[in-house]
Order: sequence, then C-alpha cells, then structure tokens
Amino acid sequence: MADFHWGFFLELLVSGVLIGLMYSLIALGFVLIYKATDAINFAQGEFVMIAGIIVGACSASYGLPLWLAISLSVGFMVLFNVGLERTVLRPMIGRPIVAIIMATIGLAALLRGAGPFFFGAETRPLNLPIDDAPIIIGDHFIYLNPIHLLGAAAAVLFLLGFGWFFLKSRKGVAMRAVADSHQVSMAMGINVQRYFALAWVMAGVVAALGGVIWGSLLGVDTQLAIIGLKVFPVVILGGLDSIVGVIVGGIIVGVVENLAAGYLDPMVGGGTKDFTPYVLMILMLMFKPYGLFGKPIIERI
Repeated sequence: MADFHWGFFLELLVSGVLIGLMYSLIALGFVLIYKATDAINFAQGEFVMIAGIIVGACSASYGLPLWLAISLSVGFMVLFNVGLERTVLRPMIGRPIVAIIMATIGLAALLRGAGPFFFGAETRPLNLPIDDAPIIIGDHFIYLNPIHLLGAAAAVLFLLGFGWFFLKSRKGVAMRAVADSHQVSMAMGINVQRYFALAWVMAGVVAALGGVIWGSLLGVDTQLAIIGLKVFPVVILGGLDSIVGVIVGGIIVGVVENLAAGYLDPMVGGGTKDFTPYVLMILMLMFKPYGLFGKPIIERI
C-alpha cells in the first residue's frame, strides 16, 4: 500500500460523487415522465441540448445577460413541453405505452436536427459567473471544480424538492395514480391531461437546468444530447420510478466512471470510463431488472 496515493483516490471519489449528483439531475427528467405516464422519454437528452443551445446562443451570440438567457430557456422549455403534450401526447392517452415511447424517439431525432437548423452547429461557450480556480481541500490536496460543486448543490435541492412533491403533495400522489392506470384515474375524476402536462413541464425545467450546468462544462452544441444516453445507466441502476434510486444510481455511476478513468485508463490507453456504467447497467438488468429501488410490477393473468 506504500504506492497507493490516498489524495488521488479521495479526489476521484469526491469528484465522482459530485458528477454523479449532476447525472442524477438529468436522470430526474426520466423519472418525472415515467412516474406520470409509465413511459420512458428518450428525448430527454435532446431537451437538455435545446435548453443549453438557447442559453448559449442568447448569451454568447446575441449578448443577452446570462440571467435573461436562462429565463428565456426555461420559458421556452415550459411552453414547448406544454405544446408537445397538447398536440402530440394528449391524443395518446389510453393507448399502449409503446406509442408514447416511439413518439419520444421520433421527437429526439427531430430536435437533434432542429437545434443546428435554427441556432447553427458551432460549439458555444456557456460561462457561469463563478471562479474557475479549483478548490483545494485537506492535507491531501484534493482539487475540486467549482462548477461540480454548484451542479451537485442544485441537483440535491431539486431532487429533495421533487421527492417531497411526489411523497407529500396531493398533485404528486395524483401523478403516481395516473402512471398506474390512465383509465382508472379518469374514472376516479383525476384530470389525466393536466398531470400529463405537469410532468412534461417539470421535465422541461429540469432539462433547462441540466443544459446550463452541463453546457458550462462541455460547451453547448448538438453533442450535448449524448448526456441523455450517459445517464440512462443511472436510471436503470436506481429504478425508473425512484427519486432516491436516481441519487444512489448517479453517485455509483459517477464514482465508477472516475475510478475507471483514474486507474484503468492509464493501463489500457483510455475509454474504460465510457463503457463501465453500461456494464453495471447490464449486470443490474440481469440480476435485478427493476433497479435498486424500483418497484417490481406483478401482472396477474
């Protein structure tokens, strides 16, 4: 153990936890939609991309203040998702869930082409007003990126807020009922259309926040949509219907990615951090397909 550098290990561990919480924020969009519609939104990464591109275009290309650019992005995502729910998804209420899933796949392809068409394909910076200097912690000189701390803090606040919403509020309970059965919910007097729209609006707000945070790290362009696929192992590990699972799954994926990058990449030439989360996802699907905190569904025939 003499050659083991504890400072390097702790830096990878802490940074992995912070990045994992940022993954959890994006994965929350999947959970919000699944809890309300019982379907997976495969366009969540494209939502993040569009929101980030709007902020980058408004601030970098048109010179708007950052707060105004973020407000416009959030407003656009809210209006866009309301329109999407009314024109595309509302007619699908009561139809097989696979119809909604296929609609989100088509929407993802549409948004991936619409972003460059309206805003250009160049990569734009998204500079948040925070210090770029790394934060040094402890005697082991652990270096942390300030944007990681900001993103993790924002993720924790949103995750706690939405957790309270689903567990304690009447609207949250109604959304869970809608996910269980559209027909039964309508028979009980629940306005299914309203909760469909609410779920998509919340997913749009989460995507806007994720676009700002991840766009500040990676820059904003069409490649930002890949974040949707990167966080999919988080959703599978934690469970599609669990906010607690999203947090735990995000931390696991973030830590595993960082440790793989720090210890395995130098030995094999790189690339291990990109596939190790999917190895975890496959193992989880093999041994516990509903995730660590997901609710098993038993169908009686």
